[in-house]
Amino acid sequence: MRRYLPYLIFLSVVLPVAAKAQFESFKDSVVQLYGVVMSADSLRGLPGVSIIDKHDGRGTVSNYQGVFSIAVLKGDEVEFTSIGFKSKTTLIPQNMDGNQFSMIQLMITDTVYLPASIIRPRPTKEQFERDFVKTSVPDDDIEIARLNNDVAKRRVLSASLPRDGKEAANFALKQSAQRYYYSGQVPPMNIFNPVAWADFIKAWKRGDFKNKN
Repeated sequence: MRRYLPYLIFLSVVLPVAAKAQFESFKDSVVQLYGVVMSADSLRGLPGVSIIDKHDGRGTVSNYQGVFSIAVLKGDEVEFTSIGFKSKTTLIPQNMDGNQFSMIQLMITDTVYLPASIIRPRPTKEQFERDFVKTSVPDDDIEIARLNNDVAKRRVLSASLPRDGKEAANFALKQSAQRYYYSGQVPPMNIFNPVAWADFIKAWKRGDFKNKN
């Protein structure tokens, strides 16, 4: 124990100093970024602009006057996005002095051109009535649920859908229990079991053995 005592004393002195230096370095790299987001054409404050730090994904939004404030690190890239405006990216200087950085971010209007749509009226009232009556209305959620609860639909789904984890585990445990039950002896032949024959006939009538392809 005495042999390791100098090392313990050295670590107890060096580790706090190194941790403090690392904390001071991290503290110096944190920057409080604040400012106003404005439109470039009218110089009005833009509310609801997303300000995202691309380094770690943290962000905030500007208030109703366009004012924002967020804590970032030196050297990070901050992206400004808003619907109807072009995205802007600002780089925080790596070698800046102090821990506060103010800015006025101008956003340029982004013009989006949509394809032209031509709306034509129905030729006649009779054609409108005919098309309206023949229009196929898609089923709502209640009708879809009712169709899925149909007996024939449930049989098809039960035959085609694979077992989930619980069903597969129960099936494997049942097979293992049956195998262990007849361990060391010959299992009975179900060909002479009338109950098995009854289940086989019912399954045949239901079409369980038909080719699903």
